[in-house]
Amino acid sequence: MPQEVSLREAYGKTLVELGRENPDIVVLDADLSQSTMTRFFASQFPERFFDCGIAEQNMVGIAAGLAASGKIPFASTFAVFAPGRCFDQVRMSIAQPGLNVKLVVTHGGISVGEDGTSHQAIEDLALIGSLPGFTVVVPADAIETAQAVRAAASSYGPFYIRLCRPKVPLVYNDDYRFNLGKVVTMRRGSDVTIIAIGIMVAAALEAADNLKRRGISCCVLNMPTLKPLDEAAIIKAAADTGAIVTAEEHLEHGGLGSSVAQIVAKHHPVPTEFVAIKDTYAKSGKAAELLQRYGLTAKDIEQAVESVIKRKQA
Repeated sequence: MPQEVSLREAYGKTLVELGRENPDIVVLDADLSQSTMTRFFASQFPERFFDCGIAEQNMVGIAAGLAASGKIPFASTFAVFAPGRCFDQVRMSIAQPGLNVKLVVTHGGISVGEDGTSHQAIEDLALIGSLPGFTVVVPADAIETAQAVRAAASSYGPFYIRLCRPKVPLVYNDDYRFNLGKVVTMRRGSDVTIIAIGIMVAAALEAADNLKRRGISCCVLNMPTLKPLDEAAIIKAAADTGAIVTAEEHLEHGGLGSSVAQIVAKHHPVPTEFVAIKDTYAKSGKAAELLQRYGLTAKDIEQAVESVIKRKQA
């Protein structure tokens, strides 16, 4: 079994490294630093850490002001609160002026588990993806998280990095290098392409291994940068395999699947299936149980692959 590591801890520890390297790095939080792991930065650089309390709208405004003053602010809370609770402030204060603010949110998707519907961000990628100028990144593991945070710090402009609550399996080795805006080929295959983000990358790899034993060859792509998309890679995948399955811990509408489908429909139409949450809010429960109930497991990806291959052969 691959080692499971917390993406949130990887984020918090990377912030400390960045803080030592660059005195312009500042960090903001909304009374959740114990959960978002910005507490690591707060303990090392208390004069550059700002706890804004349960006031995400104010946090976004302060972050925008710091960015306008030449600082590089990382602002963190749960994904359900940003962009959810403060969408207007994100739109007006960060997106429209194109300020150099990095929103790094945790507890994305339904894998927050027992916190329930009110804390399950399943629309956040649709919301943030609608804003011009934002770069949107959904890392697959802790190694990719650390490198994505560094990429955000060194790239000018608004960023949204979405992290999950539970520890997740490592899908990369230490020699992995994150390239902003580029897909990563995790498996090569000829029958179908599975494009996944976040925690669904590990599930996609498991599904591909299971399908290989049944004679189905799957290409698996990790799409860590949801915006801007690697359009060339999507078009090539459609041409090479003739069928695509997307997998995401998000509503079917407005996330990875919608974005990939738009590119496929415009440039190289092929049968496409979508493993995602189907227009419903989830209940409270353990993360693994929720992922199973709402169709976000390796088995669900396998079923989608089998379905899309039948359509391809029809």
